[in-house]
Parts: sequence; structure tokens; C-alpha cells
Amino acid sequence: MALFELLLVLLLSAVALGWVARHFKFPYPIALVAGGALLGLVPNLPQHSFDPQLILVAVLPPILYQAALLTSWTDFKANLRPIGLLAIGLVAVTTLAVGAALKLMVPSVPWAAAFVLGAIVSPPDAVAATAILSRLNMPRRIVTILEGESLVNDASGLVLYKFAVAAVLTGAFSLVDATVQFALVSVGGIAVGVVLAFIYIAVHKRLGDPFIEVLTVLTIPYAAYLVAEAMNLSGVLAVVVAGLVRGRYAPEIVSAEMRIMARSVWNLLVFLLNSLVFILIGLQMSDVLAANLGRYPPAQLAAISAVVTAVAIGVRFAWVFAVGYLPERLTGGLREQQPRPNDKELVIIGWCGMRGIVSLAAALALPLVLPDFSPFPHRDLIVFLTFVVIVATLVGQGLTLTPLIRLLKVGSKWSLHDEQRRVRAAMSTAALAAIDRELAAEGVPSQWAQGLKAEITERIELAASERQDLTPRMELVSRLRHAAIAAERGELIRLWRDNQIGDEVMHHLMEMLDYEQARLPALRPAAQAGEGEFVASAAAD
Repeated sequence: MALFELLLVLLLSAVALGWVARHFKFPYPIALVAGGALLGLVPNLPQHSFDPQLILVAVLPPILYQAALLTSWTDFKANLRPIGLLAIGLVAVTTLAVGAALKLMVPSVPWAAAFVLGAIVSPPDAVAATAILSRLNMPRRIVTILEGESLVNDASGLVLYKFAVAAVLTGAFSLVDATVQFALVSVGGIAVGVVLAFIYIAVHKRLGDPFIEVLTVLTIPYAAYLVAEAMNLSGVLAVVVAGLVRGRYAPEIVSAEMRIMARSVWNLLVFLLNSLVFILIGLQMSDVLAANLGRYPPAQLAAISAVVTAVAIGVRFAWVFAVGYLPERLTGGLREQQPRPNDKELVIIGWCGMRGIVSLAAALALPLVLPDFSPFPHRDLIVFLTFVVIVATLVGQGLTLTPLIRLLKVGSKWSLHDEQRRVRAAMSTAALAAIDRELAAEGVPSQWAQGLKAEITERIELAASERQDLTPRMELVSRLRHAAIAAERGELIRLWRDNQIGDEVMHHLMEMLDYEQARLPALRPAAQAGEGEFVASAAAD
């Protein structure tokens, strides 16, 4: 029962923290990490010991797979060079620098254990950063690079983490052997991901049922991870590559019903896993502080934390500016095709080094004991420093990113909303052309489709207009459609409550109304436009 009590506490805490993040309009990982830290201070909360490896296997595959599935392969290839420099080069440099800083501050920490911490905090998490950047209309290439970096650096950081942990467990390390093994496990993991992705694609084409399809998709990341790990290959790379390959073919093989269902399932699963891990490590902080960290004076612990955090942040800035200027001197012609971000944009990229769920899961997955049953060296210190770096970067940098962007006056005209409007207009134009072709082929009067063509034409007008630039007529039509859907929904609920229709019919029609309403522009507050003057202006229009 203790496990279920703990899970209930975690779920209720996730709900409350998610509401706080939504209410105050900041990325939910910030609320989760801050709330988890505060929750760890609450006395007498139910506790439960988890298998460290179970946390890594249960949490990371679906999170990495969803990120890979949503990654644009075209944009990823176009920015492969800067993504590689950040996701591989910076991860390796951060691992070495943070490990050296910890060894300098605490000489008793073995080098291998110090590099374990470096590998844990080396991969930034771009979830919070890209949510803010997209909302503030940052240049699209910057957002793409950060998303690509976040995807690949998880793989490279966890591979280094695996080697560092193995060095601690075995007490031996060879740079040559590690380099060869790194190449083998990486290439092998990529191969496993590609093969499993195509196997699942072939299977998916023959399923035909959305529930079975969604359940099958949920097994892909775990299958890729477990198969690769069983072959002593990189399970993380297998998951990432499987997601990239399947994401490339998903639009052709996935039904609309399955897409709607899967989107909700993935979003809920990833939010749930993020919430559980963030809060779980917060619960463990009280035990970590009370147990083995008591031998460090508070001032020394604060100094270690400050140095490790400063190195993790500072190395990113140094690397970003170094590689930002390097191509200009060495690659000349490449600059015109891929212009270097200006200094202000480099500052933003450097500031987007927030650590997150991958670092948390890796820290929690550290073995408790060595093969000889002695404690893992300085495990509690590593877990504590990981949490400090995450709090300092996710909360400190995450909450200051928006003011920094506004201070530097960085941004562009691009936004996801602009692109969506352009695409919707193009899709509607294609729909009109298809209707005209069908009418000509059938030899029927064009008036038969006049209502349908008028509806699509109106969609084009809506897509071509900014929300604040809607004409009074279009605004009125939008209000009428909202009113009509509200009336339909009310009548549907009345018929259902009077037992004139069954639950299945009610749920199906309610879902149709929900999606129809989601496609409409949001209504303006009534205070901005009185109903009488609005109708009068619409009539004049």
C-alpha cells in the first residue's frame, strides 16, 4: 500500500503544480522542480525504495521517442553541423569540465565518479527553452538547433554516463578501448533503431484498429531500448533513431483517428513521467541531506554547488561563442547558406542550458552499491549536485530567459502560428481545386457545391488575417458558429439526460463538436466589443 500512497501523493502534487504553471504562464518543468524541492521538506511523507535501473528504463524511452517522433527530419539535416557541435562536442567538454571541477573541490571523489556527475549534467533539456522561444518569435533556426541538440545530446550524454558508471564499477578505464566501444555501441544502437522502426512500420500497416495501433506504438521505445541494451548497444540511440525513422513515415501510415488518440496518450504519458521523476527526486532530497551529506559543512556544500553550477553554465557560453565564430574563419562559403547567429542570438543559445528530466533520471539510476557491495562512491553528493544544477538552470535561467530576450530585443517575424496560417490557406486552395475537378468530372452544376465552396473560401480569409484584423463580418460569423456549436452541444446533452440517446452516440457526437469548435478562432472578450455596436458594424460591412 505504501507504493500506491506515494503514487497518489505524486499524482496529486503533479496536478497542483501543473495548474500553478498554467495559471502563472511558465513552463511546467519549472513548477515541477521547484515543487519537488519543497515537497521534500514536508515531514512524514510516504517513502518507497525504487530500483534505480527501473526508473531509467521506465522513464527515458517514451520521452526520447516522442521528442524524436516530432523532430523535423528536414530541419534536422539542414542544421546537422551546429547540432553535432553542441550535442556531441559540448557534451564531451562539459563532462570533462564538470568532472574536473568536482575533483578539484572534493579530492576524495574518484575521477570516474566525478565524470559520472559531468555526464549526468552535460545534456540540457530544451523543453522549457523552446516553449518560451517559440512564443517570443525567435528565429526558427535557433529553435530547430536547440531542439535537435536536446534530442542528440541525451543520447551522447547517456552513452558517456554509461561508460563512466562502468569505470566506477570495474575500477578500470582505457581511453582507446572506450573510444572503440563508444563507436561500436553507437553504430549498433543506430542499426537496431532503424531495423525495429521498419519492422513496426510494416506491422502497423496491417493493424487497422486505432486502439491496437496506439498500444503497439507505445511498445516501440521500450522494445528498441531493451533489444539494444540486451545486445550491449546504445538503447538511447536505438530509441532516438526509431523515432526519427518512424516519424518520417507516420503521416502516410497512420489514420486520423489514431493520430488524435495517440497525441493525447503521448502527451499525458510524457507529462506523467516528467511529473513523477521531478517530484520523486525532491522527496529523496531530505534523506540525502540528512544521511551522507551531513559530513560536509553547509558552507563547503554551498561552495561545491556554486562551482559545479558555474562551470556547467560557463562552459556552454564559452563553447557556443567559440563554435559560433569558428566557421566564419574556416568554412567561408558555408556562411551564406547557414548564416551565423549574431552575438545576441548566441547569448540566448548560451542561456538555454537548462537541465531537466534526463539528468534527473540518470542521477536516480545510479547503482547503490559496487560489485563488492561497498557503497557507490559519493552517490548522495552526485545526486544532490545534480538537483542543484537542475534547479539553478531550470528555475534561474528558465524564469529569466523571457526578460533577457526582451532586454536584448532579439526576435523575428517568424512564428509557428504564421506558418500554420499559410499552410491552412494552401490546403484550402487545394480543396477548392479538387472540388472544381470533381464537379467537372461529374458534369453537375457548380451551384450544387456553392455552400461547401463558400465555407472553404471563408477558411482562406480567416487564415490570411491576423486575429486582431478580422473584419466585423468574419468576427460575427465566428461568434455565430460558436453559438451554434454551443446550442448543438446543449441539445445533445439534453437528449442524453432524457435517455433518448445512448452514451456511445453522445460521446461520439461530442467529440465531433469539440474538434469543430477547436478549429474556430477564439472569441474576443465581450468587454472589447459590445454586442450591439458589433452587429451594427457588421451590417455596415
